[in-house]
Amino acid sequence: MSEPSPRKLHVAIITSGGAGMFCGACMHDNTWTRAMMLQGAEATLIPTYTPIRVDEENMTGSPVFLGGINVYLNYRSHLWRTLPRFMKHWLNTPWIINLATKFGVSNDAHELGALTVTLLEGDQGAEGREIEELAQFLGSQLKPDVICLSNALLSGTIKKIKEHYQGPLFCILQGDDVFLEELGEPYRSRSLELIRSNVQQVDGVLVHSDYYRAFMADYLDVPVEHFHKVLLGINLEGHDGTPADGSDEPFTIGFFARICKEKGLHNVVKAFEIFHQAHPDSRLAVGGFLGKESEAYFHETTKHLPALNESYKYWGSPATREEKIAFYKSLSVLSVPTDYHEPKGLFVLEALANGVPVVQPAHGAFPELIEQTAGGLLVPPGDPQALADAWERLYQDKEYRLQLARQGYERVRQFYSAELMATESLSFFQKWVDAAVLKQNTPQLMPDP
Repeated sequence: MSEPSPRKLHVAIITSGGAGMFCGACMHDNTWTRAMMLQGAEATLIPTYTPIRVDEENMTGSPVFLGGINVYLNYRSHLWRTLPRFMKHWLNTPWIINLATKFGVSNDAHELGALTVTLLEGDQGAEGREIEELAQFLGSQLKPDVICLSNALLSGTIKKIKEHYQGPLFCILQGDDVFLEELGEPYRSRSLELIRSNVQQVDGVLVHSDYYRAFMADYLDVPVEHFHKVLLGINLEGHDGTPADGSDEPFTIGFFARICKEKGLHNVVKAFEIFHQAHPDSRLAVGGFLGKESEAYFHETTKHLPALNESYKYWGSPATREEKIAFYKSLSVLSVPTDYHEPKGLFVLEALANGVPVVQPAHGAFPELIEQTAGGLLVPPGDPQALADAWERLYQDKEYRLQLARQGYERVRQFYSAELMATESLSFFQKWVDAAVLKQNTPQLMPDP
């Protein structure tokens, strides 16, 4: 008689919707969930605030918790907080929330300081009933083996979750410091104080780069041993671009990220103006979500580019995965010269997956990615001339550009696939689950009287 197969590991990832825009963190969470399921695990992706928007199969498997409309009304009105659940719950319906996001609902840190604090205060803040509902769902209904919060701003839920759930609990950080640094005072300091306390209640804090592990340990004043690096990966399906020297095509520089100042579009534009003077046949392609709060910045940054006629094109925010891949395949090189220190760099992996080399600033996670993939060049941050010079090198030396493209193309598939990400993270989680079971089954010695 054969032995029964081991029970599937069940991982719950609690993610945050992007208020109607494509969000790198929630898109990664979606890919991660799907990859773990394909590895045979059970995985549940739980959206909070708003439904997530992704360019592949949406893996969310639960209602929206901490619905953005109710969270805001709870924060604004004590009376609303006291209303019976049945009078409020309909506002967590995905189509209602999505409709609200079309009328200018903001996720801009400058406008959300006080609300951020009350969320981080957990059951002591205005969102106690919303958090209790999530905690009860996790502990009494879903009952996963592992829970992972996808950002520190969800850490206000930790205390209440631990009252209903006794398994391993983690928090993954994917750029939380960028949001926190945009909060005005006293909200920034109070938020940091709360996060520092909250994250010490989880079993571990997960990050995707050695840089971010060291940085966030110092930023949050939490021992670095509490942080664990987990693999970053992308779904390679459909990324069918291949390395080419591009001899028959105009040299096209690409920028693909959310349009905002910290992502560094202004750095690309300044460098392109330098480069285009020497190479009038070159082109600039810009893609990414443009929110209302960044429209003035975008128009000011690009106001002179239309004069270049066919040399500049704004693709908008590609609505489908196929459109995004088509954007990458149109490029000779990708540069997203961020002003902030990027903790992940998914756009680097996506470009390399389509045979497009990259030129990136030498800060954040970029040096690690370039070293591991050998698919690009590093330049001093905030230096448009250095950026233009790196493009010049790739323009002049087609063989070198092709070499970088081939190396990046191969190594992304070797080191950064979603399959490998799922395998490694499931192995990591299983060790914690096994340790928790062993601890529960080990008799506790009574102290000597």
